[in-house]
Amino acid sequence: MDKKLMGVFAPISTPFTTEGKVDYEGLAANVKRYAAAGLKGYLALGSNGENKSLSNEEKLRVLETIVQNKGADQTVMAGCIFESTIETIEMGREMCKLGADFLTLLPPCYFKKQMTDDVLLRYFSDVADAVSVPCLVYNAPQYAGGVGLSPKLIRRCADHPNIVGVKDSSTGNMESILFAVKDKPNFTVMAGSVNNFFTAMTMGGAGGVLSLSNSFPEITVELYDLLAAQKWPEAIALNTRLLEINRVIGGAGGVPAVKAAMDMNGLVGGEPRLPLLPLTEAQKEDLKAKIVGFGLLN
Repeated sequence: MDKKLMGVFAPISTPFTTEGKVDYEGLAANVKRYAAAGLKGYLALGSNGENKSLSNEEKLRVLETIVQNKGADQTVMAGCIFESTIETIEMGREMCKLGADFLTLLPPCYFKKQMTDDVLLRYFSDVADAVSVPCLVYNAPQYAGGVGLSPKLIRRCADHPNIVGVKDSSTGNMESILFAVKDKPNFTVMAGSVNNFFTAMTMGGAGGVLSLSNSFPEITVELYDLLAAQKWPEAIALNTRLLEINRVIGGAGGVPAVKAAMDMNGLVGGEPRLPLLPLTEAQKEDLKAKIVGFGLLN
């Protein structure tokens, strides 16, 4: 298991101004705040980062901003998400030049019916062969047009020397994935949500890429530390609390709610990019009241 991937990562959001421009200064300020909060690192350009709403030029500048402002010991994974192998490789190589430590690969989905295990294995393998940093596959059918990664496929990916892990944001598959790769101790399994983080950590996972870390990073790090120390009563209690908080923020309102919660906690959430709409003032007031009720804000 790669120690660089052990801990809590923020699937870092991309702040936009009210005019729809990327707020690079706000992003840099967030990275510096997160570094002080104890996060192990970042997944840049994931779903929380509104990957599909960014131009390729913006993606590279966002990644560069994160790499330049991260803490000295922090790790950066970059979401390299395209439909064709050639475009994924081209962007992946540029991301490597900018200092990404790992690439995270979501399966193509436009030709969903043709995305068999053999096709996806070829896609992941071709990209991993062509880039200079290790890759993780990303199991998130809700963001990939319903294309999920079977445990059998993930096990086959684990045989590739440059595919070093999986981020699982699917529902109900964490145990099957962990069992599938149990003979691969150097293959890292990471939770992609607070919802499966506890299961991952108690069954041999390395850590998590948790949306809640965008708005309240310290409590997610606290849960990781409790689990790593096997302080079970405290970990169970905090995990229950985080599940409730996560359900109210990202679970109910998605990226716009995550960004609103960030603003409330002194971070730069900013606007989502159209067609996503920000929360209404009434929705923001309701969200803030609930967060205050959880004791996270005064």
